Amino acid sequence: MALLLLGLLVLLGLWGLLRASARSPPALRWPPGPHPLPFLGNLHLLRVSQQDRSLMELSERYGPVFTVHLGSQKTVVLSGYEAVREALVGTGQELADRPPIPIFQLIQQGGGIFFSSGARWRAARQFTVRVLHGLGVGQGPVADKVLQELTYLLGQLDSYGGEQGLGPPSPVSPACLKPFSPAGRPFPLALLGWAPSNVTFALLFGQRFDYQDPMFVSLLGLIDEVMVLLGSPSLQLFNIYPRLGTLLQLHRPVLRKIEEVRVILRTLLQARGPSTPWGGPVQSYVDALIQQSQGQGGGQTPRPQVLPPASQGDDHEGLFAEDNAVACVLDMVMAGTETTSATLQWAILLMAKYPGVQGRVQEELGSVLGPGRLPRPEDQRVLPYTNAVLHEVQRYITLLPHVPRCTAADTQLGGYLLPKGTPVIPLLTSVLLDKTQWETPDQFNPGHFLDADGHFVKRAAFLPFSAGRRVCVGESLARAELFLLFAGLLQRYHLLPPPGISPAALDTTPAPAFTMRPRAQTLCAVPWP
Repeated sequence: MALLLLGLLVLLGLWGLLRASARSPPALRWPPGPHPLPFLGNLHLLRVSQQDRSLMELSERYGPVFTVHLGSQKTVVLSGYEAVREALVGTGQELADRPPIPIFQLIQQGGGIFFSSGARWRAARQFTVRVLHGLGVGQGPVADKVLQELTYLLGQLDSYGGEQGLGPPSPVSPACLKPFSPAGRPFPLALLGWAPSNVTFALLFGQRFDYQDPMFVSLLGLIDEVMVLLGSPSLQLFNIYPRLGTLLQLHRPVLRKIEEVRVILRTLLQARGPSTPWGGPVQSYVDALIQQSQGQGGGQTPRPQVLPPASQGDDHEGLFAEDNAVACVLDMVMAGTETTSATLQWAILLMAKYPGVQGRVQEELGSVLGPGRLPRPEDQRVLPYTNAVLHEVQRYITLLPHVPRCTAADTQLGGYLLPKGTPVIPLLTSVLLDKTQWETPDQFNPGHFLDADGHFVKRAAFLPFSAGRRVCVGESLARAELFLLFAGLLQRYHLLPPPGISPAALDTTPAPAFTMRPRAQTLCAVPWP
């Protein structure tokens, strides 16, 4: 009897232990990674100009989910398609926040769209998606705006074909003379960014700018300077060691430039204010911001709107107050101009570098569209090679290698339990160059998006716009702009290197900036056929 009683007590004790362990939360477990040095962490293992490539090399040693120490900050890195997709799509809202990046905290004070988190981010994103849809993004009205802007860009490039061009005269190489005529003087690659930037401005402010407008020139110049500063080693140092960076005033140059951008944005906001009565037609993103601020804070009687109204609960922490409205517009200006402009420049540069690819695109455009008809968004379905080339451009350039996320709660990721607030880097470069997903990941190869019969093929690992809840808010606009401008340019011109430069010698090394933009250089645009 005593033994039986002892056995029952042991069983009860084991049952109690099992119950207790089931109720207690699992222990936090960090992924493996290199041993950190004091103060530096693992910075000595990361190349400043190619941090994404350094992280991919570390993943070969530590696996697709690993830990690095950026100074004293423990950060989890996700490398490869499977790990990144599981995190961005599979974890839902658990990986939807941004960590507090010091320079963006100073610039936006937790506001805006891209570096905010929580309720304010959700409200800003929902509002932005609703407004862009109401303005016709992804539909005919915006396509018409893009094609109108294409005509201005073509006129600008035509000016380089004769003696009255805007650029300084330069000798014309035999490469620019044969077999096409007349030959054009080389134009700066950055000129191609004016058109997509103007499309963005038209959506934001309800007006396009003349390419020589002082405000347009100033705004593009400031955006360029800000992007270069944000990608500089000094700003990277500031984000890792903000106290030291503040002591050394490393953040001051970019804050001064940002304030100059804000002055222009406030001027444009104030100019739209009197012409945007409550309930009137919404012709721009700024109009929608002004109407919502009037409806939620101006005490006016609501009247019917063109756009679906935001609920009263959407104004989290003053979403439509002036400072945060400017923050939202600032995000849209910076992201909407830089990413699409840089991608279009890359696409045209790569056509000049790979003349065989350019020739096949132009042959397809000529046979499907003919010489007189401008492209339309629906033409992508009947232009498989052109579509494949544009997708391959975006895969190959890896424009935005990574923007960190942050766990909103204790999160299970790749078999590891990460505490709330852990910065996580989904390494998009590693997805777009994943050897298990792409036949020749390091080569420019439009065949990645074509089957054996030449039909366009969607690829799950094509994630240049990221994925999940933080997928790029302007993805549909960017896709439409790129296709229409790219196809329209190649219908009109043959792109060639400048005098004395062979196609193979064109520089495709990214310039140091926040994005992987192409370096400043020139090309020849020769009318054809």
